[in-house]
Amino acid sequence: MSEHQPSYLFSTRTSQELAEKIAHSYGQALGKINFQHFSDGEFEPVLEQSVRGARVFLIGSTFPPADNLLELLLMIDAAKRASAKNITVVIPYYGLARQDRKDKPRAPIGAKLVANLLTAAGATRIMTMDLHADQIQGFFEIPVDHLYASTIFVDYIKSLKLDNLTIASPDMGGAKRAKNYAGHLGADVVIAYKERKKANVIEEMFLIGDVKDKNVILIDDMIDTAGTLCKAADLLLEKGARSVRAMATHGVLSGKAYANIENSQLLEVIVTDSIPLKEGLSSKIKVLSCASLFADVMKMVHEHKSISDKFII
Repeated sequence: MSEHQPSYLFSTRTSQELAEKIAHSYGQALGKINFQHFSDGEFEPVLEQSVRGARVFLIGSTFPPADNLLELLLMIDAAKRASAKNITVVIPYYGLARQDRKDKPRAPIGAKLVANLLTAAGATRIMTMDLHADQIQGFFEIPVDHLYASTIFVDYIKSLKLDNLTIASPDMGGAKRAKNYAGHLGADVVIAYKERKKANVIEEMFLIGDVKDKNVILIDDMIDTAGTLCKAADLLLEKGARSVRAMATHGVLSGKAYANIENSQLLEVIVTDSIPLKEGLSSKIKVLSCASLFADVMKMVHEHKSISDKFII
């Protein structure tokens, strides 16, 4: 660690399990936070140790409810007012990232609003993983370390030792991601093209590419309801695929996602622990931890070392 500047790690409550794994890999215990609660639901996080002149890592994914984001913002403000020298906010899952542009009249750009809030609260650096849109990095005027779960997933895919491997994107938007994975794995790429006949009502899906007798892995940045993913798996098998698996960095898994996955033709669904998952709802879901990836990069940042080798894709 840095000789002159100490470092401290703190976590939001809902990211505690992941933060403890990160802290273990980092080689330092999590700092204590005292939460004062008021009867109307208001809460106040108070850092229980001095952070004056130190680098503070605040770990917390900002998935719903909005209290998770508010808690992180209050912790940033607490660290700033306690005279921390550097405040690195570690956000494994960056919420509201799907609101990255104004795609209809009078719509907000939520991802930019969150960036403004984090900066205004006092963050001096952001560390996150697999943003829904790469350009969100440009919403910040402070350094952003944008990590990729591919550093975890590529090794897992290689361990499967699948022959006739093909990487698939469940939509056109993920084509670049699928191509990058395929490049590292020496695999072919196919794309499931989704067309809406009527807004939010009927969808058709078409396959671009050949999957006959191929072992296919669908790659995405997040799984929400898993509807599109399961539909893509059905299409791939209809077109002659031998097997279909899915990998996504963030397991949002809302609505009927667990039932959709359990009842689907997918062999397995692999996600990271950027968002805590409900246990026992699907036997097909496998979780790979991103803790060591974040811990390694946090160490490098604290020691002012290059993190270039952590960017596979």
